[in-house]
Amino acid sequence: MRNILVNDSKRTPLEKQPVEIVERKGVGHPDSMCDAIMDQVSVELSKAYLKEFGAILHHNTDKSLLVAGDVECKFGGGVVNKPMLLIFGDRATFEANGKEIPVEDIAINTAKNWLKENIRFVDPEKHMKYQLAIRQGSQGLTDIFKRETCMFGANDTSAAVGYAPLTRTENMVLTTERYMNSKEFKKRFPMSGEDIKVMGYKNGKVLN
Repeated sequence: MRNILVNDSKRTPLEKQPVEIVERKGVGHPDSMCDAIMDQVSVELSKAYLKEFGAILHHNTDKSLLVAGDVECKFGGGVVNKPMLLIFGDRATFEANGKEIPVEDIAINTAKNWLKENIRFVDPEKHMKYQLAIRQGSQGLTDIFKRETCMFGANDTSAAVGYAPLTRTENMVLTTERYMNSKEFKKRFPMSGEDIKVMGYKNGKVLN
């Protein structure tokens, strides 16, 4: 049985505080790219596990590193001298019941597909290299999936925080970034990229 406790916060709501600073990183920001790609890797691994074994096996794919490449920039074009490097990290199940799961192929193909769909000027074959640093999980973490129980036990501790609704500053910053990365904006300004970061600063009744 789960226990849910709800308490009233005595703090001044953020909307009513005199100073507020909000930042939004767009889809092309390296942090956003790493998060989105690894999230999708988890989805694709889960699909593969379900197909082969009828259950989602142990994996943690929430760590990656995007290493910068080298380019020569100029108006109207540029040259990529050295591609970026995407390193996939953390843990996954590579084999179970005598069957192997192509974790490396799944991770790399997922990244290439994501880049094709979201970053217009990055060629997944020419502008990015890939390195798999995902390793097999430890026995102590993975064996819970083999236990014949009605409910899986926990193999980690974590906490999640959520809040709602968004403040007016948050809404304006989010709306601005989404507009600047929208298809309509890219059609009007095709030279703009996806690495957009928007910051809003509210001081009293003034918002910049």
